[in-house]
Amino acid sequence: MENNDWSLSLDELEAFLGILYVRGATESKGMEVDVMWSKNYGYPFVKNVMPRNRFRVIMRFLRFGPKSNRAERLNDDKYGMFPEVFYRFISNAQSLYVPGPFISVDEQLFPSKARCRFTQFMASKPDKYGQKYWMAVDKESKYVINAFPYLGRDDERPGGDRLGDYVVKRLVEPYLDKGRNVTCDIFFTSVVLAKYLLTRKTSIVGTVNKSRREVPSCLKQASEPLHSTKVFKSSDNSLNVYQSKPRKKRCSREHNAPGCPNW
Repeated sequence: MENNDWSLSLDELEAFLGILYVRGATESKGMEVDVMWSKNYGYPFVKNVMPRNRFRVIMRFLRFGPKSNRAERLNDDKYGMFPEVFYRFISNAQSLYVPGPFISVDEQLFPSKARCRFTQFMASKPDKYGQKYWMAVDKESKYVINAFPYLGRDDERPGGDRLGDYVVKRLVEPYLDKGRNVTCDIFFTSVVLAKYLLTRKTSIVGTVNKSRREVPSCLKQASEPLHSTKVFKSSDNSLNVYQSKPRKKRCSREHNAPGCPNW
């Protein structure tokens, strides 16, 4: 007969979380959870920490909020099942670690096919379905210093802000006015963002789509020799253009650089 008197001690919870950390830090792509208890391919200490079946039970029933008001929380917030734990984790990460001068900003898709209101489909990713997070990390250590989930439309985003600009501003807000540099890719980089960061004593380096309005018209049509590089400068911007393929240019923009009159 099934025992419905289910409980979890603090020691078991800490052991469970420890196994999750180990799995996340060491597993190869596509590794099943059960493999961690494998005699040939698993980790010997895992068996001593917790039986496999107990781990499965905790994974199945563990929740991060009372069931009584779950529906109400989800009506107010798509992330209502998990926000307290997640943002407390981010707060601890920021209070316990001081990043270096270089911060990287990007997106991360965590593979998942769970029934979730903010599961994303991204055809360009190896794992097509998952939960997408915007993340800022310290360039040298890869330590996560800020993150938040992508939940679709965000009512907190100002009407005049591009999504990429808003994401970068929110992620690096705790580290502005301290002379740091932000590195990001083509989705985030813009002159508007660069000018804002400059007012907050922060520089930015990132690739730029050549179709953007701020890119000089002479660069949009001209065909340069392969593997050639050109540098354009204005008062507080520099634009490096690298011709890597016959029809593909790589543009890298740096704001707060020493300063073409027509750019």
